[in-house]
Amino acid sequence: MIRIFIYLVGFGVSVIGGVTVIAYLNIMTPERGWSEYFSYICTRVECYLLPIGLLLMWGSLYFPYREE
Repeated sequence: MIRIFIYLVGFGVSVIGGVTVIAYLNIMTPERGWSEYFSYICTRVECYLLPIGLLLMWGSLYFPYREE
């Protein structure tokens, strides 16, 4: 049950982070390149939610199950 909860929390967190990363694509202009975009999203804290959520989902799926 804990694994399902962690998976769902990770999914929600990664959705929030992914939407934020996509929303920041609106600041791209032809004068600014991909390198400036990636350097900008690396400074934003909410963009770190995407990899954190993916790690939570991966961990809940592949972490060894321990029966008690």
